[in-house]
Amino acid sequence: MALHSKNFLMVKRNYEAGLFSKDQVYALVGVPRTGITAAEYEQITGEPYVPEND
Repeated sequence: MALHSKNFLMVKRNYEAGLFSKDQVYALVGVPRTGITAAEYEQITGEPYVPEND
């Protein structure tokens, strides 16, 4: 089983329930202590994470 960030399941459930948009999930990537990783964003949304600087 892969290890996930502390809030991965909460973010995933809220996204799947329609409570979080992709933009909201995107905004959580890299946020210290409450965020998720770029890889987790991809798992949750099914789309690649593209940093805004690119």
